[in-house]
Amino acid sequence: MRDTARVIMLEFNELSPSLMTKFMAQGHLPNFRRMFEESMTYVTDAQEKQEALEPWIQWVTMHTGLSYDQHGVFLLGDGHKCSTKRTWDVVSDQGGRVFVCGSMNLRYDRPINGMVIPDPWTQGVEPTPAGEFDPYLTFVTTNVREHTNSKVPLAKSDYLKFLWYLARHGLSAATIGYIIRQQISERFVPEHKWRRAVILDRFQFDLFRHYYRATDPHFATFFINSTAHFQHLFWRNMDPTGFKVQPSKEDQDDHGGAVLYGYQQMDWIVGQTLAMAGNDRTVIFSSALGQQPCLKYEEQGGKVFYRPKDIGAFLRFVGLTIPHQVEPVMSEEFNLHFRTEADAAAAMAVLDAVRVNGRPGLRSRLNGKDIITGCGIFEQIERNSTIATGANPAPVPFFEWLYQAEGMKSGMHHPDGMFWIRRPDRKAFAYPGKVPLRACAATILKQLEIAPTSWMTEPALPESATAPRPVPQGV
Repeated sequence: MRDTARVIMLEFNELSPSLMTKFMAQGHLPNFRRMFEESMTYVTDAQEKQEALEPWIQWVTMHTGLSYDQHGVFLLGDGHKCSTKRTWDVVSDQGGRVFVCGSMNLRYDRPINGMVIPDPWTQGVEPTPAGEFDPYLTFVTTNVREHTNSKVPLAKSDYLKFLWYLARHGLSAATIGYIIRQQISERFVPEHKWRRAVILDRFQFDLFRHYYRATDPHFATFFINSTAHFQHLFWRNMDPTGFKVQPSKEDQDDHGGAVLYGYQQMDWIVGQTLAMAGNDRTVIFSSALGQQPCLKYEEQGGKVFYRPKDIGAFLRFVGLTIPHQVEPVMSEEFNLHFRTEADAAAAMAVLDAVRVNGRPGLRSRLNGKDIITGCGIFEQIERNSTIATGANPAPVPFFEWLYQAEGMKSGMHHPDGMFWIRRPDRKAFAYPGKVPLRACAATILKQLEIAPTSWMTEPALPESATAPRPVPQGV
């Protein structure tokens, strides 16, 4: 490994090549456009079936160089079950300093030469150094997992600890200004509450920049998810074409620009990162996956989802007394971890007994000692709907136990993602065609002059293109 090499990797979940091209051509993303013009750019292909096109699966592929069939990680929070070294482990083994900030579904070797902040959905992996990020993680993890709930379960003391921690760890004037503008915006337009997700991105970037400058790592990663969330909810508003359920004028006024807004916030972070990188550091941008319109639920009036108001209380209500651990995931789903496969199989019988208006109420998948489950109702149901369980067979009001999350799903995963490398030499081209997502891990190591590992069967990506570089055209 070359000691003077430095790589910053921006992991912006599920940004789409088609939208990126469109928004750059329209002049909305000057920093992305600058990076595009100074980078080797590739369109990646996850090369997986639709059921494996989940970000928590494909980011494991990005970090290991293994396909889903090889690494076997299917659930969010199960990344630690794959013992294969990630790119940061390889860099650490070579003596390089690393800083992993929020990378999805991670695991890492201990001890590691650097710092690790797990993603906010992971419970099975502890940060390093222990205790260093506790006030930050308590606040962010709770907000992310409970973002659909009307009341986030945090005490006033949690907010104070968080703000005091950030004040000493990088809180910027730009972030303070954004918060003030958001508060003013919500005062006049309460529907703009959806923009709060960007505040967590700003907090995370401030923290990342603080520790990056303090530790000068050879390899650093920075992950954020808010724009993927906007695409899932607001693709229909960005482009109503093809959707049978058309947004109302009020909905369109509030959310018509939400997806573009998300890309513009990512563009701001790109600009800050390029300034931080200067002329002697490599910046890599990746999205792992993309998105596309989700039209398959339009015949039923669009897809909505329901979550328990309190997962623990809900599981007691359904009669799940078998010892287990719970990990909230995204949308309606949450993971259940059991001590044995027999316990998990018995729990499946309990979950399968749940009925909503007389039909199966939960959608559950068994995976060894784990279950991923959640409400299996995805259409609007009446306010007088009922729920019954094996433990409580008498029907009770559905909405006493669950609530409908705000919004309607309109974006779904697509195998195409982006992978751009902006090196100090500014070598630039757009590779024609698509490349395997599995090849990115070896390519990342190459930027640090580290040879690919034995399990990385896909070689590093080529550094030349045989076709002329396409310039984004106006749409």
